[in-house]
Amino acid sequence: MTKLLQLLFLFSYIYVSAQTSKVVVEKINAATLANSAGENPEREISVYLPPGYDASKKRYPVIYYLHGFQANHIITPEMQNILDSAIAKHKIKPFILVQANHFTLFEGSFYTNSSLTGNWADFEAIELVPYIDKKFRTIANRDSRAIAGHSMGGHGALKIAMLHPEIFSSVYALSPGLLALVKEFGPNSDSYKQLQNIKNQQQLNKSYAPKVLVAVGRAFSPNLNNPPFYCDMPFTYEGDKLIVDEVILAKWNENLPVEMIEKYAGNLRKLNAIKLDWGRNDASRFPLQCGMFSQKLENLGINHYAEEYIGDHGNKIWAADGRVFSDLLPFCNDNLRFE
Repeated sequence: MTKLLQLLFLFSYIYVSAQTSKVVVEKINAATLANSAGENPEREISVYLPPGYDASKKRYPVIYYLHGFQANHIITPEMQNILDSAIAKHKIKPFILVQANHFTLFEGSFYTNSSLTGNWADFEAIELVPYIDKKFRTIANRDSRAIAGHSMGGHGALKIAMLHPEIFSSVYALSPGLLALVKEFGPNSDSYKQLQNIKNQQQLNKSYAPKVLVAVGRAFSPNLNNPPFYCDMPFTYEGDKLIVDEVILAKWNENLPVEMIEKYAGNLRKLNAIKLDWGRNDASRFPLQCGMFSQKLENLGINHYAEEYIGDHGNKIWAADGRVFSDLLPFCNDNLRFE
């Protein structure tokens, strides 16, 4: 009887283990991230594998999730619990989620190809996707791939979806950042004046908005002849007089999602589903720029979903009742193809 109980316990343990999700961490030395800026091309990739993955031969759709500026770049136990709960409560059928490390020396790549820091959009879409398809049991088809992200990651999700509708079929942007140059990053904010008075990275690290501008400049308008940060700004000041560099502004507009819509309208129409949302109590630039993005899509007849909810920039994202659990994952369940 004792042996029988032991066997039953063993089988029960094996079954429970097989039904438990796990997060694995891969490292990839990315050819697309060769650069002259001292960025490490070796990147950690966190991969969430759903309960039952090891015990089955099934293939799964994949959500590529993009993290925010200065944000955590691994799948945490708290995130894993939210993903598990969504599957258990039938918000979404079992799936794989992938999050790559886009944390740079200046704390964010903005998911943009840069001649200085590396080709971060190509890394996510062109190099990482085939790697994941080869390494894991994915459904290797655009209709089974979504791209999503929060803040800077929402910016990146919209941008990469516009560039690569042949790779991703659906996009969800949570409180996407820097869609347009408005409010705190507009020409008449204090951010550009603050940056002009900063002479080194130690000083830069003490101020949020100038650090964002430098990260963006290194992505959008790098300049190896402009130390100490090796990038150009579209707006500078001579005293209180605003100086606009139209050449640099044009480079930034080529990379700002609101300004990209007309050029990539055809690609946006190829996507199966588009959604963005934002918190009513977020910093003032977020409701404004998200509304601008949605309005421009509407003006061009591009079908999408846009929603304002009661929340700030982060309190309703990876919460038990947050947007990932209640909205992003059901959106992916409805719009991705499962086996």
